Amino acid sequence: MAQNKQAARLIGIERTTFDGFADLAATVLFAVARLDPVLTQNIYEDTPDMAEISIHDITETARRNFEPGRGGATLLFARGVQAIIAHRVAHALWQHGDQMLALAVKSVAGRAFATDIHPAAKIGTGLWLDHGLGFVVGETCVIGNDVSIWHNVTLGSTLNDDSAQRHPTLQDGVVVGAGATILGNVTIGSNANIAAGAIVVQDVAADTLVVGSKSREIGPAQITFAAKTNPDK
Repeated sequence: MAQNKQAARLIGIERTTFDGFADLAATVLFAVARLDPVLTQNIYEDTPDMAEISIHDITETARRNFEPGRGGATLLFARGVQAIIAHRVAHALWQHGDQMLALAVKSVAGRAFATDIHPAAKIGTGLWLDHGLGFVVGETCVIGNDVSIWHNVTLGSTLNDDSAQRHPTLQDGVVVGAGATILGNVTIGSNANIAAGAIVVQDVAADTLVVGSKSREIGPAQITFAAKTNPDK
């Protein structure tokens, strides 16, 4: 317990008790990114299901990442989780019509976490953003539930499309390797795998693995982080 307290103090958290998840999230984001804790707490308290969604993000990251300390350590030290919590604050502000404040939160979080996630981007529950560094997400991007993404991934546009949907859609369970680039209004089907370094500019079918600088299908998907069920129940 003493080690846990010392570790928390190293990132600027002196308190050991919190008045619910909103207070805890606000304290962590202030410690690691100097994001206004009153703003964060108010957004969580005013936005239904947001705390539950963030707790699921933390739980799934801890489950897939094999780190010691489980959910508590994941919230304190996982840059990807913290970046997604900050994005959820910015996205709620965007949804509420406060676009300037949403962009300000994105800017503050981007400096802290080395990410650039547009506040309008829609991100489902259970995202594992491993490492978090270099994650770039465009305005009209849609990410489904239980997606896993490594560092230096870009979900961008082709720059020759100004339509209402000009960024990628990643369906549930997609896994994207480090350094992959997915561009344009393309759909990555559920449970597909995008290999590290792949460049994707066309739709990818569900349960498919694509590789290479010009991605191509080479067979069935090989990776999933879906929770295993007990066949005897």
